[in-house]
Amino acid sequence: MEKVTGIGGLFFRARDPKALAEWYSKYLGVDVVPSSYDQLPWQQQAGPTAFAPFPEDTDYFARIHDLEGNAVELWEPAGRDAFLS
Repeated sequence: MEKVTGIGGLFFRARDPKALAEWYSKYLGVDVVPSSYDQLPWQQQAGPTAFAPFPEDTDYFARIHDLEGNAVELWEPAGRDAFLS
């Protein structure tokens, strides 16, 4: 079976896109969308990413809310060092 090799992005509406982009940059380190092909898009450091539209309760999630009240769940796997070897 074929599988995707990556996700190009997650998109949602914003009342003030510029302010929201600045918030994600300041607090989560996510670079704003490039304004030209000369700029590189944000890339996360190597490591696992969880895609969990309906996450189960676990000790490793933290839920925060962005500038416009959107819930963002941050995840760190147990034994994180095992993924970095």
